[in-house]
Amino acid sequence: MRKPITPAIPLLSLLALSLTACGSGGGLTEAAKPTATAAELSLVPADGAKDVRPDEPVKARVTHGTLTAVTVTGPDGKPARGALANGAFLPETGLAVDTTYKVRATATSEDGHEASSESTFRTLKPSKEQTETVTVLPAGGTTVGVGQPLSLTFDHPVKNRADVERRLKVTTSTPTEGSWGWLKETLTGKDRVDWRPKEYWKPGTRVTLEAPLSGVATGDGRYLAKSYAASVTIGRSQTAKVDIANHELTLERDGRPVKSLPITAGDPASTPTWSGKMTLMGKEGTIRMKAASVGLTGYDQQVQKSMRLTVSGTYAHQAEWAESYIGTANKSHGCIGLKTADAAWFYDQVQVGDVFDVTGGKETLAPGNGFGEWNLSWEDWQKTSSLADPSSPAGPSSPAGV
Repeated sequence: MRKPITPAIPLLSLLALSLTACGSGGGLTEAAKPTATAAELSLVPADGAKDVRPDEPVKARVTHGTLTAVTVTGPDGKPARGALANGAFLPETGLAVDTTYKVRATATSEDGHEASSESTFRTLKPSKEQTETVTVLPAGGTTVGVGQPLSLTFDHPVKNRADVERRLKVTTSTPTEGSWGWLKETLTGKDRVDWRPKEYWKPGTRVTLEAPLSGVATGDGRYLAKSYAASVTIGRSQTAKVDIANHELTLERDGRPVKSLPITAGDPASTPTWSGKMTLMGKEGTIRMKAASVGLTGYDQQVQKSMRLTVSGTYAHQAEWAESYIGTANKSHGCIGLKTADAAWFYDQVQVGDVFDVTGGKETLAPGNGFGEWNLSWEDWQKTSSLADPSSPAGPSSPAGV
C-alpha cells in the first residue's frame, strides 16, 4: 500500500515564515530600537567662577537622569561634609572665604549609565568692610577657674545667630552638660555668645572649642573670615565669698574656707557694689583708674593688684589709701578694696575664671556685664540660645562630648 504524498511547500513560502519568526511577531529589530538619552549635568557655580559667596549652595542640574552624588573638595583634599537635597549640596560648616574648591557631580541616565561633571571655583575675599571679626575667650593653652565660660564676642550685630551657633562645638574630657547663649555686652553693646555649663566645671576637665566659622554670613553683607579653636584646662575649684554687710571676703577652695580678709565695698548711698556672681575676667596688675571712664568724678590714680570683675569697671584691688576703714566701712566707688598685704596674697591665689559670689549689694549683676550669666537659672540660660525650642520651657540642652 502506498503512503500519501505530502504536498511540497514552495521555497519562497518557507523564507517568508522564517522572516516572520525572526521578527517576533512583526516588531522592530534590536538595531532599530530607540536608544536612551545620556544624562547631562550642569554645575553652579560654573567652572572658573570667582568671588562666589561662601554661603551659597553648590547646585547640580540634571537632564535625562537622576543626580546621585555631589562632592566638594577644598585645598586640603578632604571632601567637605554636607547634605544633598533637591539638587543642591549644603555644606555642614559652610565654605571658607578666599578658597578654591573642586566639585564633582555624578548622575545616572535612564538606561543606568553613569555620567559625571567637574568644575573649580573660588569663594570671595571679603573686604575690610565685609569682614566680621571675633574675640575668643579664654585664650587657648591656659588654665582657668570653674566659672569660666567659653565666649565669642562679635564686632558687629549678628543677625544670623542660628547659623553661627550651629557651627560651634564644645568637647570635654568629662561629660559636661551645657548650652550656648546670646548676650548684649554692657557698655559696648556688642553681640556675644557664651557656652556655660549647667553647674561649675569639674576641676581637671580639658575643654576644647571648635568654631569653623570662615565663610559664615553674619548679616548686612558681612562674613566671618577665620575659623577658631582653643583648648583650656579647668584648674582648682575656688570661690571668693564677699559679704558686703560684714566687710569681709573669704576665699574658699573645694568648698572649704582658706582665709578671710577685711574689705571695703561700694558706698551704698552713691556707688554700691553689685550683688550676684561675677567671674574673674582678668588679672590686670597695675592700671590707671579714672572716674570719668565710668561716668563718675573724684579720682584718677594708679591702682595695684587689679582684678577685673565686670565690663563696667568693677574690680577687686589693693586700696592702701583706704586701710583706715577697710573692714569697718564701705566707702569705695563700687570696687572691692583690700589692704596691701592681703591684696598681694589674694592676687597670687586667684585664677581667671574664679567666681566672686557677692551678697549685700544693691542690685544683681546683669548677665552681659562681664561673665554674669551665672546669675541666670539654668532654665533661663538655655532660653538665650538661638536654637531654643519655643515650645519647650527649658530650651536646648547639649552634653559636650567626652
